[in-house]
Amino acid sequence: MNEAQKTDAKAAEIAAMLRGRENILVAAHAGPDGDAIGATAAAGWLLHGLGKRFALYNMSGLPANYAWVRLPQPLLASLEELPFTPELLVALDSGDAYRLGPELARLLETLPSINLDHHLENPHFGSLGNWVAPDMAATGQMVAEVARAAGLPLSGGLAEGLCLSLVSDTGSFAFGNTSAGVFRLMAELLDKGLDFAGLREHMDTQWSLARSALWGRLLGKVESRFGGRLILCVIRREDMDACGAAADDLEGFVELLRRHRGSKLAATLREEAPDRCKLSVRSFGRGEARELAARFGGGGHQNAAGCTLSGNLEDVLVELLEAVKNELR
Repeated sequence: MNEAQKTDAKAAEIAAMLRGRENILVAAHAGPDGDAIGATAAAGWLLHGLGKRFALYNMSGLPANYAWVRLPQPLLASLEELPFTPELLVALDSGDAYRLGPELARLLETLPSINLDHHLENPHFGSLGNWVAPDMAATGQMVAEVARAAGLPLSGGLAEGLCLSLVSDTGSFAFGNTSAGVFRLMAELLDKGLDFAGLREHMDTQWSLARSALWGRLLGKVESRFGGRLILCVIRREDMDACGAAADDLEGFVELLRRHRGSKLAATLREEAPDRCKLSVRSFGRGEARELAARFGGGGHQNAAGCTLSGNLEDVLVELLEAVKNELR
């Protein structure tokens, strides 16, 4: 059985599981990005097409910059809002069960679950089924295969969710995971009537003045390390507070740093609390981003990864620079 046949078989297996269940809960990782929101929307439209009773959940709620996304139902931020007792959980884009949030992680102890994800380090936590496909550029790409297996057209809100997933997790088709399969899927969505220009207009017009102020402030703090091979920006809580900015306002900033000539790694180190920092890393080439994040217990994709580090900002920075030095060797 070749890879295409394996994909078809796995998608058909997941589709059959969905057809055989009612009262389905769909959830993605907390602090959702475009793939998590896009895959959630697409899965919701898939279940809508199958005539299922379902609910969409994310413990972080719907970020303001994705308020335009067409959802078949509102995205719930609390399991207390569920209109039914779920019989099945469909977990999307979550490298581990804990990323779904503590409320849902506890429910997983008794709730049958299907796990769809493309993170290499996923531990296959689904009790009913697991499809972990690191060769897929986005979890939305996997949802597309399940929708095909279920006999649904890739159009309307389903197509919009799939497109958001693909654009987000390929860095607008710039990352190394942008395969021929990604372009074939995009071509199919366009053939089915997707308004790509309209979708990009929504995606590209979500900035706030707080974000502009923050990016202006941070661009003046960008550092070049190790002969320009690392481009780094250290973000303190006072930077966020001074601009009235939220974590969502940093989306896309580390990708901007990746544009520096001669760089191998681009990174932001953000102070989340006095004893906790968030690292985001981007790279070109063979995957230094994922390897660096893995050194600190994190993960992600070949050219886009991250992790949370314990400790105060100054100590974490020293530790990070030592790890980068070893990585670049």
